[in-house]
Amino acid sequence: MNDAVAPGQGPTALNSTQTAPKEVQISMGQDNANAREKSNCRSWLLLVLLVPVVAAIVTVVWYYEGTWYGLAALYLGLMVLLVVKPGWRWFYIAAVTGPRDTVALIAYIRVLLFIKRLERKNLNVGDVFEATVARQPDKLAIVSESQKWTFRQLNEHANRVANVFHSHGYKKGDVVGLLLENRAEFVGTWLGLSKIGVITPLINTNLRGASLQHSIKVGNCTALIYGVSYRSAVMDIAKDLPAHVALYQFNDETTAAVPTEGIAQGLAQQLNTLLESAAKDKVAAGASRADHHDKLVYIYTSGTTGLPKAAVITHSRYFFIAAGIHYTLGFRDNDVFYTPLPLYHTAGGTMTMGQALLFGSTVVIRKKFSASGYFADCARFNCTVGQYIGEMARYVLATPDAPHDRQHQVRMVFGNGLRPQIWKRFVERFKIAKVGEFYGATEGNANIINNDNTVGAIGFVSRILPQVYPISIIRADLHTGEPIRNEKGLCELCAPHEPGVFIGKIVKGNPSREFLGYVDTKASSKKVVYDVFSKGDKAFISGDLLVADEYGYLYFKDRTGDTFRWKGENVSTSEVEAVLSNLVNYKDTIVYGVFIPQTEGRAGMAAIYDPTREVDVSKLGTALASAVPSYARPQFLRFLRRIDLTGTFKLRKVELQQQGYNPATIEDELFYYSQDNGCYVPLTQPIYDQIQRAELRF
Repeated sequence: MNDAVAPGQGPTALNSTQTAPKEVQISMGQDNANAREKSNCRSWLLLVLLVPVVAAIVTVVWYYEGTWYGLAALYLGLMVLLVVKPGWRWFYIAAVTGPRDTVALIAYIRVLLFIKRLERKNLNVGDVFEATVARQPDKLAIVSESQKWTFRQLNEHANRVANVFHSHGYKKGDVVGLLLENRAEFVGTWLGLSKIGVITPLINTNLRGASLQHSIKVGNCTALIYGVSYRSAVMDIAKDLPAHVALYQFNDETTAAVPTEGIAQGLAQQLNTLLESAAKDKVAAGASRADHHDKLVYIYTSGTTGLPKAAVITHSRYFFIAAGIHYTLGFRDNDVFYTPLPLYHTAGGTMTMGQALLFGSTVVIRKKFSASGYFADCARFNCTVGQYIGEMARYVLATPDAPHDRQHQVRMVFGNGLRPQIWKRFVERFKIAKVGEFYGATEGNANIINNDNTVGAIGFVSRILPQVYPISIIRADLHTGEPIRNEKGLCELCAPHEPGVFIGKIVKGNPSREFLGYVDTKASSKKVVYDVFSKGDKAFISGDLLVADEYGYLYFKDRTGDTFRWKGENVSTSEVEAVLSNLVNYKDTIVYGVFIPQTEGRAGMAAIYDPTREVDVSKLGTALASAVPSYARPQFLRFLRRIDLTGTFKLRKVELQQQGYNPATIEDELFYYSQDNGCYVPLTQPIYDQIQRAELRF
C-alpha cells in the first residue's frame, strides 16, 4: 500500500460502495438493538415528550411548505395515529428514537433559519465571508504544510482575483474553470471569481486528454485557470479547445519566476504577474454581483454513464451543505478542521472549507493524503475535527502504532464510508469520541447524517413522523435500480430490512429539497423519477441501494447502474469502455466492478471479446495509464472466447460481474495489474488465493 496518494487518486468523495457482510450486519444490528433495550426504563418518560416534539415538527413543515389546511390535517393524522396504531412496539420505538429525532429537528430548524435569514438579505458566499473577515481578520483561515493564511490574506487574494478578471471583461454569469492543487489560492481564486458573479467549475486534477477537454467544454468555460503542475495536461489539449477559451497560468512559490511553455508560446497569460498589480482591499466599483440563488461553482461527478458531469452548486446550496453538517454534528466556530481530501470535491471543498468561510473556523489542508501522517498532522496543528472517507480510515488503521495515535485533540471525525468491520477498532485505537457518518450526492437532495454514533448507520428516517424530512427507500429492481410500481402506477415504500433505492422528494425553492442537477439538462432528467407516491410529484433518485431497520437507521447496501467506486472516486464504466475499446482496435469491451477482500468499493475489471488473442497485453497497461486516471484503470482483464448478447445486443454485464475473476471457474484468460511490475500479468490460481488472503495490494 502506497502511503501517499494524490488528491483524487486516493479517497475523495461522498459515497462508499462497500457494505458489511450479512452476518456482520446482523450482529451489528443486534448490538445496537441491545443498547437501545437498556434505555427501556426511560422510554415512557420520553414518550410523554413526543407530542410537543411532533407539534414543533409539523409547525416547521407548515411554515415552509404547507397551509393551514395541511397543518390541521397533519395534527389530526398524528392524533389518529396515536390512538389506533396497532401494538405497543411502535410507541416504544418512538420513545427510544425521540431524543435522536429531537436533536435532528432542532438542527434542521437552525439550518433553515440560517438560510432563510441569508435569503431575505440576498447574501452570497462572498458577503458572509467578508463579515467573517471583519470579525477576525488575523485569525488563521487555511493552513497547510507550506502555507498559513489569515482571513485577511485570503480575502485580499480573492479581491485581487476579482479585480483582475473584472478588468479583463468577465462579468456575472461567465464561467472560468479552475485546475489547481490543494492550496490556499485554490479557495481564494473561486471565492474571488464569485465576488463578481463568475461561476467556477472545479476540475478534477487527475483528468487528462478527452476527459479534461470534455470537462472544460461541458462547463461552457470562457477561460481556464490552471496550476503550473498541470501545464503539460493543458497544453496537450490547448489546440482542441474552443478559440474563445482564454488560459491563465498560476505558478506556485517555487516556480513563479520560471518561464514556461504556455507563456512563451503566447497561449496563456501569467496570472501571478496580473495579481501583483491588482487592488487587494476591495472589489472595483461597478463589478457585477451574485445573488443568493445564483450559481457559485460546478463540481464534477461521474453519473451512471458517460464522461464527467458538472453538478450545479448555487450560493444557497453551498450554505445548506456547509450549515447542514455544521449544526447537525455540533461543530464549533473555534474548531480546527483537518482534511486531506481534494478541494474540488464537495466533501473537502464545501463541507469542510465552508466551516472557515461561513463560520470562521480554521481548516488544515494537505496536498497529498498520508496514512501515517493523518493523526501526526492533527496533533501538530491542534486539530479538533478530522475528515475521512472509508478507504482513508482503513489506510490509517493499517499504519504501525505511534505516540500521536492518542496524543491529539481530535474530538470528532466525520465523513462517509467508514466500514462497520473497522468502525469500533478505529475509534478505540485513536480515541475518537464521536463519528459523524453522512450520506449524500453532490447533485442530489437525499442527504442524511448519523448524529448519534450508531455503528454502521449512515443516517436515519424518523419513525415518529417521517414526512418531516421526506427521504424514502422505495422498492426497485436491485440490478437496474428501476422503481417497481403498483397497480396504480405509483412507487411503494420498502419494509424494514428490505433493500431498495434511496430517493429524496423534490420541492422547488426549498434549499434542502431542491434538485439543481447538472449543467447538462438531459443528464439531470435521468436522475428524476415522477409519480412517486401521488400523481404529479417527483423525486431525486440516487441509484444507491439502502436498507432501514425498525428504528429508522439506514445502512448502505450497494450501488445500481453502471458506476462503481474505487479509490474514493466514482468510475463511469461506459467512459472506460469507450477508451479501452479504442485501444484494442474497437473490439467489444465491457467494464464492471468486482470486490477484492479487505478493500473499499469495487475494483475495475474489463472483459474483452478477443477469441483469436490479437491484443498485446504488454502494451495495454502503458496505453491505459496515459488514457485514464489510475483509479479508473481496470485491475483485472478477461479475454472472452465467446460473447453472449441480450435481445437488444448488449453484453451481459451482470453475469460477468457475478463470475468475478476466479481462474478455477473461468476458462478465459485472466490478467491482473501488478503494482510491483507496473503491467498486466497472468492471474493464476496461486495469485488468486493470495488476493483472497489480502496478501497483494491494489
